[in-house]
Amino acid sequence: MVEPSYPIETERLLLRPLTAADLDDLMALHSREDVARYLYLEAGDTAAIRDSFESKLGDTSLEDEGERLSLAAVRREGGPVIGEVTLWWRSRKHASGEVGFVFHPDHGGSGLATEAAAVMLDIGFRDVGLHRIIGRCDARNEPSARLMERLGMRCEARLLENEWVKGEWTDELSYAILDREWNGLRPPRAPDGA
Repeated sequence: MVEPSYPIETERLLLRPLTAADLDDLMALHSREDVARYLYLEAGDTAAIRDSFESKLGDTSLEDEGERLSLAAVRREGGPVIGEVTLWWRSRKHASGEVGFVFHPDHGGSGLATEAAAVMLDIGFRDVGLHRIIGRCDARNEPSARLMERLGMRCEARLLENEWVKGEWTDELSYAILDREWNGLRPPRAPDGA
């Protein structure tokens, strides 16, 4: 079982499990029209947003395929939750996973979402032992596509009109990175206690 030590500290963020106290922050985030535009949930559907949030509580470890790790992102100096990152373990046999992220637009353009998503890739490759991790986004969501490219992920496909979302056909971009590619981009981890 993979259960990171919390909080996970990055240069500017703390990543930690979601708690019931985070509901208002994440409700405010997911209720924004500019955030919900590229997500499955509607901005005004508070019941669905609450249900989605509640389903993520307790997603603090990965033991087997089909599970997910969902973490809140807060600035190291404190304040509200500014985003969330998720790692799904898709297949044990194929050693595959998927990364996802949602960040408040007021914190966009500063690399915070990239910093948080990199932690999830690191957990997937170095702790879970995944071989391949994908990321997907609506093809119109240029900031998400650029984020995955900054992580070293390559765009492998543009799926034309593959989903009917919010009353329209949408295209999807599919990105991926392999463990050896990720390890070539990242410095080796220091041994515990170093």
